[in-house]
Amino acid sequence: MRCLVAFLSIVAFATDLAAQAQPKKILLSNPDQELLKALQSVSPQAKVIQVTQQNVMQEIVDADGFIGEITSEQVRAGKKLKWVQTMSAGVERLLHLSGGTALRDSDIVLTNNQIVQGPEIADHAMAMLLTLSRGIHTFLNHKQQELWQPRPYEGIELNGRTAVVIGVGGIGTQIAFRAWAHGMSVIGVDPEDIPYMPILKRIVKPDQLDTVLPEADVVFVSAPHTPMSDKMMGPKQFERMKKGSYFIAVSRGGLYDLNGLVSALETHQLAGAGVDVTSPEPLPKGHPLWKCANAIITPHIAGRSDKDRDRMVGTIKENIRRFAEGKPLLNVVDKQKGY
Repeated sequence: MRCLVAFLSIVAFATDLAAQAQPKKILLSNPDQELLKALQSVSPQAKVIQVTQQNVMQEIVDADGFIGEITSEQVRAGKKLKWVQTMSAGVERLLHLSGGTALRDSDIVLTNNQIVQGPEIADHAMAMLLTLSRGIHTFLNHKQQELWQPRPYEGIELNGRTAVVIGVGGIGTQIAFRAWAHGMSVIGVDPEDIPYMPILKRIVKPDQLDTVLPEADVVFVSAPHTPMSDKMMGPKQFERMKKGSYFIAVSRGGLYDLNGLVSALETHQLAGAGVDVTSPEPLPKGHPLWKCANAIITPHIAGRSDKDRDRMVGTIKENIRRFAEGKPLLNVVDKQKGY
């Protein structure tokens, strides 16, 4: 009997070793061939396979990992899935808008590209603010008319003004540093306990947002879109902002009320707004925001730069290596919080 038990233990141990020796099967839902080659070269312990809509359901049955936008149907079919990596920072579509909550309620580890796009998005946010505060958008229109019209014009100095940054994460921290470097006092709004940073005058929780809005010369929106943050900048919040202040949104359009923003611009409660994100998106033709002369609209491109791809791919490559070696992954998302 003891011999049988020992034999079975050896068989189980050998089976476990064999399973560990097998490379992890990781699916890539992206047609980019250069990306595929880069990811396939990471580790001999990881087998990265490119999939399409036609074969993904067949391949996912025995897959260990998935890179890309996964659906709830695919999550349910992936009985062995342990890890999903999204290419973007935002995960709301995966957790709430992909036909269900299968991923959110599973034991699958979700990682994203948070922080990675912080530098270029923060640059974009500051570019929008500087364009508005210096009146450059007006002079660009004058250029089309070959019009030299220096008066009336009165730009504002950012030095000594106050910036409220909603969401002090990978993007918001970068915005805060840039605003501080321009001489601004920075107030952060975040649900988490943010480590001490000398550049932040103070940090408040989201339920205290209304108390700091009257101080804001500019409000930056750089938080993820979750059920808790949905429309947190509504009509009443725009009314609480200083008359002549600015609003900049570079994370997700669902965090602010679009009609409330238009109203604040039309009544000149706000001096200007810069939005890279809207809800709905794309911004429909004929929407009143298009006609607001004091609004800058860009088509969700703040996260694009000459360096962002290398950082994004670098994070994914490192996670493939860690996943294959059974080590902790980078940028793990709290699926219940949504970030």
